[in-house]
Amino acid sequence: MSEALTLRIKELEEELETLRSLLTAQDAMVRTEETKGGRPEGGVGHICKKGRKAGKDRPFDFSAHPRRHVALRLAYLGWAYQGFAVQENTENTVEARLFEALLKTRLIQDRQSSNYHRCGRTDKGVSAFSQVITIDLRSTQFCGGLGVKLPENADSTRVQVSGVSEVPYVKMLNRVLPRDIRILDWAPATEGFSARFDCQSRTYRYYFPRGSLDVALMADAAKRYEGTHDFRNFCKMDVGNGVLQFERTILSASVVSLRPESDSGTDPYDLFMFEVQGLAFLYHQVRCMMAVLLLIGQKLETPDVIDHLLDVQKNPRKPQYSMAMDYPLVLYDCSFDGLSWQQDPEELNHVISTLTQHWTQSVVRSQVLHGMISGLEGRGGAPSHDCCLVEGSRQKNYRPLLERPCCESLESRIQHFVKRGRLEREEGVNGGETILRGKRSKLHHNSGNPNEADESKL
Repeated sequence: MSEALTLRIKELEEELETLRSLLTAQDAMVRTEETKGGRPEGGVGHICKKGRKAGKDRPFDFSAHPRRHVALRLAYLGWAYQGFAVQENTENTVEARLFEALLKTRLIQDRQSSNYHRCGRTDKGVSAFSQVITIDLRSTQFCGGLGVKLPENADSTRVQVSGVSEVPYVKMLNRVLPRDIRILDWAPATEGFSARFDCQSRTYRYYFPRGSLDVALMADAAKRYEGTHDFRNFCKMDVGNGVLQFERTILSASVVSLRPESDSGTDPYDLFMFEVQGLAFLYHQVRCMMAVLLLIGQKLETPDVIDHLLDVQKNPRKPQYSMAMDYPLVLYDCSFDGLSWQQDPEELNHVISTLTQHWTQSVVRSQVLHGMISGLEGRGGAPSHDCCLVEGSRQKNYRPLLERPCCESLESRIQHFVKRGRLEREEGVNGGETILRGKRSKLHHNSGNPNEADESKL
């Protein structure tokens, strides 16, 4: 058999496997519609329905398929969602849409058995370019492989030789996900690998215009965040979920221009970003850090206010101040060792095309607004470059941070949740006091992450 013919046969086998997977996904979607009482029109689902008796829906046999522990890397625009993680009071989250897609494509049987972990929890309105999850998905690899677990009663006649293509995870999921949520690539992972616990570092970016800000002063101040510090004055203390330790390590923090040639310019419409890389982050930490930088950029505070707030011996209670807005924040990168990411060039181009469409709409709208502003300034209107990236109304008479009323102390918060039964105290082995977490919601308990608030909900 010639080499060209062998290669062609292998290509046809891979294409056949892709078509089988897509048929499975379409059939699953049809069954979902039938469960809801809908009536699919035409297509593969219509043919499948004709081939079986009405009302007799053959269940998908997950036990007949291998499972594979994989990492999925995804990007999403979080502006229309109430955050990444599933919540009890809303279904409008990125994670809810993701699990709908996983169930529709029959890649998982249910969330509870999927061995699911996420790298971080982005808050309402926050986007991500490199969010990572780990999960067990249906696989075609009866021959085994990294992260593959064969069915207990595997049919020996189905054992295949190596070289059979894996389920096209990226393509399948992107066909059923909303357009503002895209899977970028996937990687096989060892059975115990966790997107949360094996993450080496997380990088966030916060975008903002120059306006009237002193960006050089902000850049100098940002460096003061670097190192290991107690950040209780730069977060929302999530004591109710058992977060009682606030030391975190910031590997780097910087304020840089998106166009380096404009560093020394004065154009108020030039864009900058605050980029911070750390091992882990606290609830709302990056937005609180950015809020203080914006006060410094407006020269309402001096850079040394960061040093004062990091000194929790002298300032154990957080001054009352508003966070920076959510929509400019992006979880830009999650770093892992030992993962070999698998990209589909065709699918990568589809993602670029989708994001380009989003960008085109946004940049055109931005230019429309810029043209209106310029037109009004041309009629004699006064330019307005006040910072509008901090939540709440602007104070008429500014009060320095260190002179403001303070939030409750950590000990006061602990006592509050002990009284409510969310925390309980027990004596340690040496007579010391140990504080244990109390009851959690069922949804939180089933999330697969025992200490969610400590994994970067920002």
